[in-house]
Amino acid sequence: MPGFNDRDRGRDRGFGGGPRFGGNRGGPGGKYGNPGERLMKKKWNLDELPKFEKNFYQEHPDGARRSLQECEQYRRSKEITVRGHNCPKPVLQFHEANFPVNLLEVLKRQNFTEPTPIQGQGWPVALSGLDMVGVAMTGSGKTLSYLLPGIVHINHQPFLQRGDGPILLVLAPTRELAQQVQQVAAEYGRACRLKSTCIYGGAPKGPQIRDLERGVEICIATPGRLIDFLEAGKTNLNRCTYLVLDEADRMLDMGFEPQIRKIVDQIRPDRQTLMWSATWPKEVRQLAEDFLKDYVHINIGALELSANHNILQIVDVCNDGEKDDKLVRLMEEIMSEKENKTIVFVETKRRCDDLTRKLRRDGWPAMGIHGDKSQQERDWVLNEFKHGKSPILIATDVASRGLDVEDVKFVINYDYPNSSEDYIHRIGRTARSSKTGTAYTFFTPNNVKQVNDLVAVLREANQAINPKLLQLVEDRGGRFRGRGGMNDRRDRFSSGKRGGWDRENYDRGFGGKRDFGNKSQNGFGQGYNNGNAYNGYGNALQGGYRPGMQASAYQNGYSNQPNGYSAPPMQNGMNQQAYTYPNTNTAAPSLLGYPVATAYPQ
Repeated sequence: MPGFNDRDRGRDRGFGGGPRFGGNRGGPGGKYGNPGERLMKKKWNLDELPKFEKNFYQEHPDGARRSLQECEQYRRSKEITVRGHNCPKPVLQFHEANFPVNLLEVLKRQNFTEPTPIQGQGWPVALSGLDMVGVAMTGSGKTLSYLLPGIVHINHQPFLQRGDGPILLVLAPTRELAQQVQQVAAEYGRACRLKSTCIYGGAPKGPQIRDLERGVEICIATPGRLIDFLEAGKTNLNRCTYLVLDEADRMLDMGFEPQIRKIVDQIRPDRQTLMWSATWPKEVRQLAEDFLKDYVHINIGALELSANHNILQIVDVCNDGEKDDKLVRLMEEIMSEKENKTIVFVETKRRCDDLTRKLRRDGWPAMGIHGDKSQQERDWVLNEFKHGKSPILIATDVASRGLDVEDVKFVINYDYPNSSEDYIHRIGRTARSSKTGTAYTFFTPNNVKQVNDLVAVLREANQAINPKLLQLVEDRGGRFRGRGGMNDRRDRFSSGKRGGWDRENYDRGFGGKRDFGNKSQNGFGQGYNNGNAYNGYGNALQGGYRPGMQASAYQNGYSNQPNGYSAPPMQNGMNQQAYTYPNTNTAAPSLLGYPVATAYPQ
């Protein structure tokens, strides 16, 4: 299989390096300046186009008997927000959607018990032929939300003739997501004798062209490769009446908007369009206004930027030079867990390779994946990771979306991403399908522009917030102190003497080992008396982390001050009950020994 290189990747993005991925090797394609320039916008005459049906929804008697009050109660309980006209009632069980029996049998074999919230509300909308926008977190079941109604849509259209293009088109930002959608489409499409294919850059064109020439009802594509085939006349979109834009926010972020607009111009305007996104920025809203008509907007969860509440989020404010040592210590903890599958996200391809080599040299079962890897190598690495042969995956953002591995337990942001949207998508690789997971993030002063958004995400998810992060928020407001900024040993979270947090023998907690309890700024809460935090951790000395060392209650015990904590002795100097997952109240693995706030500092 030919290698996947930056040139192919740039071609798939469209204009050199994308806005977040750097580089300028993409360049123009062919004799024309930009991908899609040879595609002329079609002038459609709806009176001359063959008519097609797109409303197939028949409300089940169980749903018809359900009152509007019961429907609203269901939506509130599932955090479903609906905007738009003529939105049907949600379905609470699979049989209420009136899917064909063979599709229901596949659902039954998958051991699904009931529709997810986005499926419960999205299926009736899509089956009714309405345009829709679905905004939901990763792992919410959105793929089936659009594929199953799409299969029903195809079953009601005339059979494909020689030379016809696909009826259902899914546009996806990355090959990984496209391949995963294709796997689902193949499984459910097979039950209805429908053919599907996946076309993406970095793989041979021949087999993809043969699939298209033989005729497929379902096509999952990345925009760049689809543009290539449309320009070369290898396929057309004249029969496409059901269009899906999956992870629209990510496609815009990667610079795909010109290609998307070129592709949509090739599709009849009376099509049904479904747009899916994990966030709802103004760029995505504008795209929806341009492409969708009288659409229904379905939002699952908080309307503002939000993360999966089943994810325990731990943020360590540190310097770049401390990351490697912190990562190794963290790996020692994680690899001692029974469930230890971990994704470590880094910013650049070079850092991905360097960190992978370093971890492997030290004996860790790590593998790396980024855009310069060939498709064959990427598939092999992902297969090794999925089957647990290499439980540590070092990845750039190319794998942060669409990477669907059910049992990822930990995500580590070695480098903080460029936006909080990407942060949410990265950590969304864990806690899939209502499971729990832990996300650990190294946050340096270089990331200070993102601190307000990060704190907002943490607050929304009811997470304990590192006081150093809150201090960065204050400093961001114009109160940076003196020389050295956060690297100055005299900052608020250090004692200003040896043993402060910026010393070589720093502790993994919130300050110098000998100064943890002596400064009121290190304590959660506001009640202070003679320098002691009533809600803090008192004057107990903080024990250092040493693998295999039993810590005494004095070393890491909490103060008996009013509103304080009292903890038993802990292995490795960490409190095993320090964290619980917000939604389940189940204890999280001991990773950091961070204290838990009873309330957010004001």
